[in-house]
Amino acid sequence: MKTLYLSDLDGTLLNSEQKTTDYTNKVINDLVGSGMKFSYATARSWNTARKVTDGISVSIPAIVYNGAFVIDTLSGERLISNYFGKDVHDVIDDMTEKEIFPTVYSVREAEEKFTFITDKITAGMADFVESRKGDSRTNPASDVSDLHKGEIFYLTCIDEYEKLLPFYEKYKDTYHCVFQRDIYSNEQWLEIMPFKASKSRAALQLKEFLKCDRLVVFGDALNDKDLFECADEAYAVANAAPELKDIASAVIESNNDNGVAKWLQRRMNNGR
Repeated sequence: MKTLYLSDLDGTLLNSEQKTTDYTNKVINDLVGSGMKFSYATARSWNTARKVTDGISVSIPAIVYNGAFVIDTLSGERLISNYFGKDVHDVIDDMTEKEIFPTVYSVREAEEKFTFITDKITAGMADFVESRKGDSRTNPASDVSDLHKGEIFYLTCIDEYEKLLPFYEKYKDTYHCVFQRDIYSNEQWLEIMPFKASKSRAALQLKEFLKCDRLVVFGDALNDKDLFECADEAYAVANAAPELKDIASAVIESNNDNGVAKWLQRRMNNGR
């Protein structure tokens, strides 16, 4: 029986310094070398995910942007892409008319870009842009019309809870929405994706692609909830949100204590 093991990155496989430890790298690399099917499902882009996971061997596809894309980790090719329809332009207009200016992720001439209005970004978004300094996807703009360009697949807002909540309530049943505080910055995020774009759907697609029989997952945050619900086994790290612990198969050691790697090592040592 073949099992696919999928881990979230931030707060789960990565420690609080947003890195994988030498211990985690060795355990996972040894297990992958022995035939374990291991990859990750993250809200990060492929561009940033590959940098923080460069210490581990992931030769099978990975899930990025919360399921918007499934990426071939060897070539960087998008194997599965989920884009918005034309209705996303109404969402952008709805937000900007109420002085919420989303960061819009799109593909333009085959290149990924995240576009934001320079003089309208919040302090939280400014910190995010600064953390991506030198990123080729960065696309500052001066006009709202630029937010509508390209094939759009992801909207992100970093703002006050009270300002973002009405949009979450309005769109949560139409699109795949994630409304949560970032574990590192404590900023409130609202992420809106095409309804068919989710970690769970991408995980099941990947499971079928790899002809695996079972899916075992690891996570810490609310954007992992749908992933937990579709898995055969789901493990929350000790630092996970209470809502995720409530639906987990079990709670394991924290991200700062190599929880995922230790669990995998125990499982493999038990021959399961």
